[in-house]
Amino acid sequence: MERKLIELLNQALADEWLSYYCFWIGAKVMVGHMRDEIAKELEEMATEELKHAGILADKIIELGGTPVLTPKDWHKIANCSYEVPKDFSVKSILFQNIKSKQSAVDAYKELISFSKGKTSCNHESLANILEEEIEQKDYLINMVEHIAKKNSEKGLRI
Repeated sequence: MERKLIELLNQALADEWLSYYCFWIGAKVMVGHMRDEIAKELEEMATEELKHAGILADKIIELGGTPVLTPKDWHKIANCSYEVPKDFSVKSILFQNIKSKQSAVDAYKELISFSKGKTSCNHESLANILEEEIEQKDYLINMVEHIAKKNSEKGLRI
């Protein structure tokens, strides 16, 4: 039980590191309408991902495990995949991050379900992370919709 929980926590930790990088690099390379506003938000979300990573690493250690130690292992164990941006448009970067967030939401739901009532794992902190992941995903979706609306008003396509 503890071994499986540590495995799930390490998968979530790998997701957080990949998500951090996805947000951070997206903020740096994106181009297009509302770039500055969205880049600022992505950088803030990246900071939240680092906070989540710290919480998960602490939980893994509390359970007697070792947090995933190398970036090459992130790709091996992560629930989400990291796609190298090929299109730096705001739209493309937002869609890439929405996909990552949906994967994180699904992973946290599984992690919470697996650990509920079976361990000393603090469900409140995992539930808080899940809530923040949902908020991030909703924000990203709202930004895509906002840009699409603004562009349609101008006769442009997103």
